[in-house]
Amino acid sequence: EKPVQVSNVFGQDEMIDCVGVTKGKGFKGVTARWHTKKLPRKTHKGLRKVACIGAWHPSRVSFTVARAGQKGYHHRTEINKKIYRIGAGIHTKDGKVIKNNASTEYDLTDKSITPMGGFPHYGEVTNDFVMLKGCCIGSKKRVLTLRKSLLKHTKRSALEQIKLKFIDTSSKMGHGRFQTPADKLAFMGPLKKDRIKEEVAAAGAAATSATA
Repeated sequence: EKPVQVSNVFGQDEMIDCVGVTKGKGFKGVTARWHTKKLPRKTHKGLRKVACIGAWHPSRVSFTVARAGQKGYHHRTEINKKIYRIGAGIHTKDGKVIKNNASTEYDLTDKSITPMGGFPHYGEVTNDFVMLKGCCIGSKKRVLTLRKSLLKHTKRSALEQIKLKFIDTSSKMGHGRFQTPADKLAFMGPLKKDRIKEEVAAAGAAATSATA
C-alpha cells in the first residue's frame, strides 16, 4: 500500500463533499422524527401523534405519512464544504519538532491546532488535517469519506480565496481564556500541580542517585 497525503488530493479553497453516517438517536416518535405539530392538550391517548394516518380507501397507509421509528444513524452526503486550511501534522525538521500548524500571517504565535486540553471526546491532532467550514456528519472519531465535488462551482462564495487571520485554540471545555500553555503560565503563574510534579521528579532523582 502507498500512503496518500490529503494535500495531494485536495487543495485550499476547494469545495468538497462529505459522506458519512449521522449521529444515532434511537427509536423516536413522529414529533421528534418528522417535526409534526403536537395535538391539543386534552387529546385522547396522547398528543405527540399524527391524528389521521390516511383515508378508509385506499385501505393501506401511504409511505408519505409520518410514522414513529429509527432516527439518526443514516447514511448521508453533505455537499459544498469549503476547505479553509490543509495543515501539516506534528513533524521533525532539522532536529526540531514543528507544531505551529495553527499560526497565521496575522497571528504568529507558535501554537498547535489542538486546543488547550485537547478536542473533547477526541484528543490531540498529530497527523495532517483538513479544516472545513461548518460542521460534519456523525459523532466524534466516526469515519468520513471526503470526495471531490461533482458540480461546477460558479458562486462567489465557492470561488472566494480564504485568508485566515486567527484560529482559536482556547479550551473547548468551559470558558476558554488562554490560547497556549505559555499564556496561561504568564497570567496564572506556577500552579500547585506543577510544584507537586517538580517535587515528585526531584524526589525520584534523589532516590536514584542514592541507590547508585
